[in-house]
Amino acid sequence: VAEEAMAGAAAFGLDVALIADVGVAGLHRLLAVRERLDEARLLIVAAGMDGALPSVTARLTSRPVIAVPTSVGYGSSSGGLAALAALLNSGAPGLAVTGIDDGLGAAVLARRMLR
Repeated sequence: VAEEAMAGAAAFGLDVALIADVGVAGLHRLLAVRERLDEARLLIVAAGMDGALPSVTARLTSRPVIAVPTSVGYGSSSGGLAALAALLNSGAPGLAVTGIDDGLGAAVLARRMLR
């Protein structure tokens, strides 16, 4: 899903970079790249499981965050429905939510926001 978002954003002429494996289970990994997050104009954050990563990221940075819930997860992730529900109920400022596994939709939204 992240690669789909990257490919779409790159096809639209946006500068892209991937920061991987920074989930909230290891919050120190996300905090270690905080400066890189603040350098971006916009962030697309894919998250499975409980969908917490985009909400946490939106609280750590002043940049707009496009959240993409993914169908990947274990436990009761229900094919992405748990992450989608959590993200739709998030109170994090500056957070937009796409459909499950919609990396291309996130790229389209990013392009429109950055025009």
